[in-house]
Amino acid sequence: MSTSILRRRALQRTGVLAIAGLLALSGCGDNSSGTESPSGPEGALSGDLRILVSSADASDVAFNELNDAFRAAYPDVNATLTSVPNDTYDATKNAQITAGEADVVVISFKGFRDTPDYAADSKTADVQLAEAGGYVDLSNEPYLANYNASLLENVKIGGKAYALPTGMSYGGIFYNKQIFADNGIEVPTTWAEMEQVIATLQANSVVPFGIGGKDIWPAGLVMLGMVASFYPSGDAEQALMDGLWDNSIKLDEGKPLQVLERTQKILDATAPNFAGAAYDTQPAAFANGDFAMLPDGTWNNGVIATAVGDAFEIGFFPVPGADSAADNASIYGKVELMLGVTSGTKNKDAALAWLAFFSDPVNYAKFISTAGWASAQPGVGQDEFMKSIEPYTEAFKPVWESLWIPNNKAGDAATYPFNYPALAPLGTMSAADAAKAAQEAWSAAFK
Repeated sequence: MSTSILRRRALQRTGVLAIAGLLALSGCGDNSSGTESPSGPEGALSGDLRILVSSADASDVAFNELNDAFRAAYPDVNATLTSVPNDTYDATKNAQITAGEADVVVISFKGFRDTPDYAADSKTADVQLAEAGGYVDLSNEPYLANYNASLLENVKIGGKAYALPTGMSYGGIFYNKQIFADNGIEVPTTWAEMEQVIATLQANSVVPFGIGGKDIWPAGLVMLGMVASFYPSGDAEQALMDGLWDNSIKLDEGKPLQVLERTQKILDATAPNFAGAAYDTQPAAFANGDFAMLPDGTWNNGVIATAVGDAFEIGFFPVPGADSAADNASIYGKVELMLGVTSGTKNKDAALAWLAFFSDPVNYAKFISTAGWASAQPGVGQDEFMKSIEPYTEAFKPVWESLWIPNNKAGDAATYPFNYPALAPLGTMSAADAAKAAQEAWSAAFK
């Protein structure tokens, strides 16, 4: 089972790399930042440049358009962009780095940060590679100033920036403003208000939620929203992880249990037979008015907006899982893809120039518009929908799954570690039983 929940087609799972071999064969060692990259043909750049990205329909188009524009600006650089399916990307990247055939590559956002000592055995391959000098340090590149500063701080290793964020996704709840108005309800900001919204809709024979349960992971968006509410900052989430790893926090009591209990209540208020509904069918069902609210992410906004058309106005709000409105005031987010330069690159100047070209606000705005992502550069390229949710995104709140480091010795029930796939009707358990199974699997890893 994949541990990825937010944006299944963009978040890469990291396998185990033979780090020492990669470093030896890719010529790593010089990971210092370059000087300011040339900004146009006058930089006299030339030679081959190999860019390797993971594949998704919209971002493939966006990357190719960006690369075509770069080739036009730097006609002496043979910039080749290769898009690889997600399920084979890691293996392809590893092979190309080992062979010294990759210059710009995708770095996984998940777990890309300083890893606590207690989780050293679960350190991701990209973190290991960065620490060992396998990626170029971008810290002194001037174009980093274009990006959200709080976001960049969340993706540094040892205080150094090795990864450039391409775009953002945020998770929350889309809602039908017409149904809300017709039923006299407002956007809930606390769990008590959410319960009242559910009760009012059900009393008026309106199904509150739709979820593509056949794919399992869409239900995880609700769980992630609950975690974001109960642990409303990166520091709070870090304290949660610390407590789980030192076994001072248990998954079957207190707030962790409430995460599953309130996730279960959302599932109980979801369309009948949703466990058999595919994720890709939900925008049309939402547009048809089959339910009032759709837990999803901003990456799917274009699809949802196209399905709805002019039928009604769409809104978006954070999962209000906590009792305090202040704890529910932000939506959780992740970087769709991050880009880095391998230290074994044979054309470092061109690779850095490509990242500088990508980061130019004009080029970047066009890229994210085509890719359909939220901007990682403040105030750049946001459509009306993204502008409408800006109050929820002013400070970057990292999604739990980007911080969480699973214990590789723990069983499947503790993978997330909140055991939402076991909740009925996705699984067969109650919230209490699912939490108990998660705690047992987690505890067993320390014996």
